[in-house]
Amino acid sequence: MPHIDYFFAIISPFTYLAGTRLEEIAGRHGATVAYKPFDLIGLSALTGGVPLKDRPPARQEYRLQELRRGGLKAGMPINLRPAHFPTNMAPASYAIIAAQKAGGGDLAALTHGLLRACWAEEKDIAEDAVIRDCLGAAGFDPGLADSGLLLGAEVYASNLEEAVRRGVFGSPFYITDGDERFWGHDRLDDLDAHLSGKL
Repeated sequence: MPHIDYFFAIISPFTYLAGTRLEEIAGRHGATVAYKPFDLIGLSALTGGVPLKDRPPARQEYRLQELRRGGLKAGMPINLRPAHFPTNMAPASYAIIAAQKAGGGDLAALTHGLLRACWAEEKDIAEDAVIRDCLGAAGFDPGLADSGLLLGAEVYASNLEEAVRRGVFGSPFYITDGDERFWGHDRLDDLDAHLSGKL
């Protein structure tokens, strides 16, 4: 059975634009998926990335055009300048980690619900109430927002270490068996082709 390690930052707009296509691809190929949320700011510092606020104006302007076009192509609403961005990624990431361990709900729905809350619904995904609502809507116990804090903090830190060790440098990032790496929501077709044996 194929397996995909899914490294992502919960505040990444490009991860939002991926929607649930990863899960659709995994379903077609019978692949399992391990969700590995990480600290994008920490990753950038360790892999040579430049924080968004420090990028030259041309790069910032191009990013906004890419996001606008990406939303149109995906048929997804997106606010290019959300009210609560950037925000603390850790609490929502901890909740995803706790939910993955607990099981019983829809992890894809939880992850996408949190991303959508930031990029389409003008909600602060660092707020406990928002995280609890997303957990409940995805079929998880909202109490995981509290009970999963210790586990979440430990795994969140180790996910960052693993990401750096395995060559991750952005979000979303997909790694398959055999260490095939795919960076970006616009590489999901390539991931699909790889799992089909075409790439």
